[in-house]
Amino acid sequence: MKSIQDIREEARKAIIELIDAARLTPGQLVIVGCSSSEMAGGVIGHDSHMELAEAVFEELYTVAKEHQINLAFQCCEHLNRAIVVERSYVTTEEICNVVPQQHAGGAMATTAYKRLDNPAVVEFIKADAGIDIGDTFIGMHLKYVAVPVRLGVKEIGCAHVTAARVRPKSIGGIRAVYNESLM
Repeated sequence: MKSIQDIREEARKAIIELIDAARLTPGQLVIVGCSSSEMAGGVIGHDSHMELAEAVFEELYTVAKEHQINLAFQCCEHLNRAIVVERSYVTTEEICNVVPQQHAGGAMATTAYKRLDNPAVVEFIKADAGIDIGDTFIGMHLKYVAVPVRLGVKEIGCAHVTAARVRPKSIGGIRAVYNESLM
């Protein structure tokens, strides 16, 4: 396993790169899926690591705050992939009554619930971009149309990293003209 400091640096680089590549602006939302088991070299859902989740959370949260980006953290399948988010971000979403735990929600969701200023758990959210650290399947929480972002950071710890951003739908036929800056 890589050192915690190496994992911190990889997480920091990945979120900075995603914010830049996705052209995120203040107030937008990034969904984070994170398997601490996979970061440590294990199988998702079998060996949750609070220390790794806390280290990665700190890096992601610090960078997001600097860029005024909102973060949402996906729980594991034991909580139906619900999302932990700041209550102030929740608009019409229905708040769920559940408190993520290390083995029912996952280490990252548990950390987020403890560390966010005023956390809430919701079932659905539509994010502007996302980062998947391991095989956590964040795609269901992205707005349409989601497109891949190919980051230079390929792994955080031992977990592979994938990322995506969204863009507006391109509508119209052969006469349509598009704003390339939105692509």
